Amino acid sequence: MMVANATGCSSIWGASSPSTPYCKNEEGKGPAWANSLFEDNAEYGFGMLLASEKMSDTIESYLKEIIAVDAPEAVKNAGQAWINSRKDADASKIASAQLVAAIKSYAPEGPLAQRVKFIKANEAFMIKKSFWVFGGDGWAYDIGYGGLDHVLASRKNINVLVMDTEIYSNTGGQASKSTPTAAVAQFAAAGERTKKKDLGMMATTYGYVYVAQVAMGADKKQFIKAVQEAEAYDGPSLIIAYAPCINHGIKGGMSRTQSHEAFAVESGYWHLYRFNPNLKEEGENPFILDSDEPDIDKFSQFLDSEVRYTSLKLTFPEVSETLYARAKEEALERYMGYKCLAENKKINSKKFYSLRCLQSQEPLGAMSLT
Repeated sequence: MMVANATGCSSIWGASSPSTPYCKNEEGKGPAWANSLFEDNAEYGFGMLLASEKMSDTIESYLKEIIAVDAPEAVKNAGQAWINSRKDADASKIASAQLVAAIKSYAPEGPLAQRVKFIKANEAFMIKKSFWVFGGDGWAYDIGYGGLDHVLASRKNINVLVMDTEIYSNTGGQASKSTPTAAVAQFAAAGERTKKKDLGMMATTYGYVYVAQVAMGADKKQFIKAVQEAEAYDGPSLIIAYAPCINHGIKGGMSRTQSHEAFAVESGYWHLYRFNPNLKEEGENPFILDSDEPDIDKFSQFLDSEVRYTSLKLTFPEVSETLYARAKEEALERYMGYKCLAENKKINSKKFYSLRCLQSQEPLGAMSLT
């Protein structure tokens, strides 16, 4: 696993000495982690992938030259087995071990000598890598969005995990494009007035990006399933995870983040879904809504459980009621859009127009969750 981590809270707790959340196995193999600048993390992780791909492509090219000459049968067989399995995580481990063993004593003369030397020196690039890009919403939704969009559009097999705190957490709690209506943050002291950006739905419009929105405390199985599906998907993947933050001012403190995530989903503040392009190729609806129908009457109760919302009532009471109502309306509209997409059990075309679903619906004021 190779991880590119944007500067921020996740890079601090991801690389603090003397503790680390990452470890190696009994063979001494584990993740390679590196921290990038805040604004170019997607490109940084993309560079890791391209560099590794280039090394693997070179190994394959050299092996084809070796297979074409009078090399030992064991070397030829091991080389071809590696070529056939190099893009399969599990199979490439077995094939790589066999190739290393077969080529260990192989020492040809002439032009092939340098080819074999290169392969032996770059065993680390034989096993298929899992590439991940980690970062927060300030990076993904805002300052680094252009790079993220470029990487997701690439069709390359790269995975992105966004820890969505809905603010720039490690720089003092400034508003980002992920900040919802009515939330108080730096540069939004009177409550955010702009609707939260729906990064996941924007990514689904490419049609070939795996997208999931998760909240570990609400549904751990759905979270793990999304990670497994993203890793297995041969293409770009985006997982957006709800991440409670100290800047939220959660009543009861940060020890309750898991139950607070469950409350966010229960109240309709946050929704769980997966968009799997593989299902679309099979003629099935690629959009799966994993959330149960929310208890929207608890929406305001959820807002009142965080200081970033209740402080608006104290400092700007004249606008708090209006912004609370707008935030609830936007959350309901988002849910109804997701529900509409999920109810199309089958599709007759490989095209999936995710942002067109609400056009045929009644006006929001006439909507109900039933």
